[in-house]
Amino acid sequence: MKRDKHIPLTETVYYILLSLLEPAHGYLILQKIEELSGGQVRMAAGTLYGAIENLLKLKFIQPVPSEDSRRKVYVITDKGKEMLHLDLERMKHMIQVTEKALIK
Repeated sequence: MKRDKHIPLTETVYYILLSLLEPAHGYLILQKIEELSGGQVRMAAGTLYGAIENLLKLKFIQPVPSEDSRRKVYVITDKGKEMLHLDLERMKHMIQVTEKALIK
């Protein structure tokens, strides 16, 4: 199977997509990323919004209606979920071959 040109995902993109399995606005996305990464990834708002623009263009995420007109809310698309799944499988393979090589 040919690898998608967007794989591997950057750590930032991976966590953004993962955080958008449920709809969220910018500040909540930042909080989820920090929580999901165990505090290892802290992102500046500017970095997040630049990534969001790119992910919208790629159709990995989409805006959803919000009750608060001041906040833009996003959610992952099926295409975004597919990218997460492909990257997960890539990482699983890397872990498997690494463990096999180190346990020799």
